[in-house]
Amino acid sequence: MTQGNAAAAPPAQTEPLIVVAATVVRGGRLLMVSKKAAPDVFYLPGGKPDADEEPLETLVRECEEELGVRPVEPRLLAEIESIAALEGVPLRMTVFEARLSGTPVPAAELAHLRWASGHEKDLCIAPAVRDHVLPLLRKKGLLAA
Repeated sequence: MTQGNAAAAPPAQTEPLIVVAATVVRGGRLLMVSKKAAPDVFYLPGGKPDADEEPLETLVRECEEELGVRPVEPRLLAEIESIAALEGVPLRMTVFEARLSGTPVPAAELAHLRWASGHEKDLCIAPAVRDHVLPLLRKKGLLAA
């Protein structure tokens, strides 16, 4: 019996979670939402694209499904790479700035909706929003101090 040199299996490659999201700012506050699956963690409204769906199509669909409104005059804010808050996997998020066609109301998988400056001590914010989006919006002077 000969012992072979078994090569170690390479680590599993994790594909990034692809997400499209909206930044909506009113009165120096950012619209954030939480999901029923994790009601204490706040994100930007948005979600994963369907097959062959362009980012703007995803943005419109997700805003309609989750908030009952349409994004108005969306424009690209940033492409962000981070770690998904719940899944713990790499995240690639296309973020648009937009206004909304009406008053948002949480629907579908959403638990809560909140307008926040990001400085609230009682608010658990997803890493991509906390570490990337909030600093970008503050740099642009859009969020309340």
